Amino acid sequence: MDLPEPLARLRRDLLRDKGGDKLMAQVLALVPGQGLETVLVAVQLALEAAPPPRRVSAEHVKNVLARLNAASTPAPVITRLAALTPPRADTARYDRLRQLEEALS
Repeated sequence: MDLPEPLARLRRDLLRDKGGDKLMAQVLALVPGQGLETVLVAVQLALEAAPPPRRVSAEHVKNVLARLNAASTPAPVITRLAALTPPRADTARYDRLRQLEEALS
């Protein structure tokens, strides 16, 4: 077979375990929808992130693809608005609200 180097490495790693051929098929099935270059980048990143006894799965590659395709977070908005009452952590408020609700019921 003439696979690009990252896919060949992934194939070698996956075929060590039983069912590795199915996992490799799942990764290759991503190519038509995502494109070969994108899948190659995701496979390379997944292989680099895996600890020394590399155990990369198709789910790992899908996760990396999702992170690569995720929308970036918008820039923070600068505003002059400020809260009049600063938020405070009051976990007992929930209990007070429940007691009020029970009293009204």
